[in-house]
Amino acid sequence: MSSIRVRLLVSLLVLLGLTAAAMAAITYRNVLGETEALFDYQLRQMALSLRDQGEIDSAQADTLADQQLDVVIQIWTVDGRSIYASRAHSSLPARALLGLATLVVDGRAWRTYSVATRERVIQVAQPVEIRQRLAARAAWRSVLPLLLMTPLAAFAIWWLAAKNLAPLERLAGEVRSRDASSLAPVPTDGLPDEVAPLAKALNALLDRLKSSLDTQRAFVADAAHELRSPLTALKLQLRLLRHSGDDAAHAAAVEGIGAGIDRAARLIEQLLTLARSEPGAAPLALEPVDLCELVRETLAAMHPFALDRGSELILDGDRPAMVEGDRASLSALVRNLVDNALRYSPKKTRVDVRVWEESGSAWLRVDDAGPGIPEAERARVFDRFYRRDSGREEGTGLGLAIVRTVADRHGAELTLDASPAGGLRVVVRFARRGREGASS
Repeated sequence: MSSIRVRLLVSLLVLLGLTAAAMAAITYRNVLGETEALFDYQLRQMALSLRDQGEIDSAQADTLADQQLDVVIQIWTVDGRSIYASRAHSSLPARALLGLATLVVDGRAWRTYSVATRERVIQVAQPVEIRQRLAARAAWRSVLPLLLMTPLAAFAIWWLAAKNLAPLERLAGEVRSRDASSLAPVPTDGLPDEVAPLAKALNALLDRLKSSLDTQRAFVADAAHELRSPLTALKLQLRLLRHSGDDAAHAAAVEGIGAGIDRAARLIEQLLTLARSEPGAAPLALEPVDLCELVRETLAAMHPFALDRGSELILDGDRPAMVEGDRASLSALVRNLVDNALRYSPKKTRVDVRVWEESGSAWLRVDDAGPGIPEAERARVFDRFYRRDSGREEGTGLGLAIVRTVADRHGAELTLDASPAGGLRVVVRFARRGREGASS
């Protein structure tokens, strides 16, 4: 039984039924007791009123002898001689017990009250079955309204539960009626305090999902646009290759095709790296990583590219600097920083990389001799496919976007500044944290 409405109704109706049954039983028992006490009071009052009279006149005797009256009055002299009986009866008590008593005569129980004077003994008797029948009727009449009201109360509970759960049903219907492209927030007007936080959390989720989808759409559109350029260049180079008339033109066309393929391959690699680093991607495989060793391995892998440009990679760091992170993502961060520094620096220059540990944090710093980035543009260079018109080697516009994404997922602080070498200085600070602190 997973329905809140069904569970609520069943629990309330069961509670109502148990409460009504308990109240009916208590009321029935109390009315029975009170009726028995009232009958005893009547017997006592009747006996006491006859005690105070000297004689029973004929009119009163006729009234007391009424067959419909379930009370029988007997009077004896002090020596036990019967001098009066209100009406004949086959089995009347033949003796009197002063006060209230229950007597059984010929298998029939009587409730009696007897009082004595100097001259006579007066007893008022009433059959017990008649008392019980009258008491049961009185008790039943007291319980009957409660039993009649119980179904009405059950219907009222059903109606009130349905009315109060209607906002939740409307919210469920609103969500159920939407398709995959409907990401507008659900209405929150008129929702109860218990349901409103759920609707607000759902709206926040829809907003994040909409933002994520918008980002993905923009990413796909930008990627398609960026891939169009190298593919177009490859087509042109292929056309030149087909129409080349001499060996020099043929070689130039082949070289152009190779460069275009390299550029397309690098762009695709950067796109895949960025996609793996985007929020919502697979959780990072966090482990303790020596940042200094990781940087040394990355620089060794990039050494051929630096030699090809006649540039020099300098590493300043000989002590472990431990961080909690994903080795592949951190390697992509270092590789993109160094790659950008090499590509945008003049050939035959140096790129300085320093790694150290300070105040419980691991630090990474990359300095180049390139054109640098004006302070006004430093916020924009982290946008995907943003490229400054530096007049130097063309890049993909994804390097710093990848760096920012990886840094954010590791909770690292990223800053850009001017380098003493005249170019750009990038500083990344990794706070030392446990596995639970890293972003997923």
